[in-house]
Amino acid sequence: MPQLPTRRGLLFGTAAVGAGALLAGCTSNDSGGDEPAANDQPAASDSPGKPVTIGFAGPQADHGWLNAINDNAKNRAKKYSDVTLEITEGSNDTAQQIGQIETLINKKVDVLVVLPADGKALTQVGLKAMRAGIPVVNLDRIFNTPQAYRCWIGGDNYGMGLNAGHYIGQKLKGKSNAKVIELAGLDNLELTKQRTKGFDDALKNYPNVRKVARQAAEFTVESGQAKMAQLLQAQSSFDALWNHDDDQGVGALRAIDQAGRDDFLMVGGAGALSAFQAIKQDNGVLKATVLYPPTMAASAIDLARALGQSKGIGGLAEFEIPASLTLYSAVVDKTNVDQYMSTGFK
Repeated sequence: MPQLPTRRGLLFGTAAVGAGALLAGCTSNDSGGDEPAANDQPAASDSPGKPVTIGFAGPQADHGWLNAINDNAKNRAKKYSDVTLEITEGSNDTAQQIGQIETLINKKVDVLVVLPADGKALTQVGLKAMRAGIPVVNLDRIFNTPQAYRCWIGGDNYGMGLNAGHYIGQKLKGKSNAKVIELAGLDNLELTKQRTKGFDDALKNYPNVRKVARQAAEFTVESGQAKMAQLLQAQSSFDALWNHDDDQGVGALRAIDQAGRDDFLMVGGAGALSAFQAIKQDNGVLKATVLYPPTMAASAIDLARALGQSKGIGGLAEFEIPASLTLYSAVVDKTNVDQYMSTGFK
């Protein structure tokens, strides 16, 4: 699962928009006179250009979100006739993933897109690629130094918690002594700490709302069910639940159904198709989910292609693509779920 970047970049929308929407711009800015254009650097577009070989290395797809990362990268690459994608099998073993990336470096790919199983542990191989003249697009889990990548693109874990908290706070506005509980992810991950911090910070804006319980699960269906059952047993009544991850949310919903509870609203996290479908049906406790969009992998391919073709981003004055892009954690509920349905992961 993702790790929070140490620095923030541009805030982007999600869904199929993202880097691709900005990359597909006009090729130059016409100043209408003899003065130089603000940006004469060609911008990437969908039209075929210089052939680019992109090496893609991700972790093992043992989670719905990670599998969606791989699918988004593959499908985006197929869109471009000028892109050849060299993709590794993926691994959660650090040494094995380093070996896979070194193989791509030895193949002399034009650009690397890397979602490291462990950003800190893979920093050196990122540096190795950059020193070999291969620009690296660091996807989501960030390397320890900006010297190891040309561009970082990823999600906003703090923003997930913040937007979940504000959504719940608004829904409970006017209710006195409202109680909320939290089903978090793995507590040893920085991303979990950031999601909780964002959630807690948002709730500070609603003095009538109080968090009364929290359990940490493990991003699996089984752990979600077990930990949710414990929360339900300990809390006879509460008004809202925020669950950090839609995969573990499948288990949480099972526990909720088994307990026969429907006296609260639930907000999920990440953007699974099953969550979108439940939100659309609107016949259970799940009313919304906060995105951590796997479409970032498609945008990473767009960025890699632009780097390989020495192009910038249409719509921006700068000659080069930005150093970092932070995706926005939109809240999806029944009012906008149809817009996001096609991006839901299984």
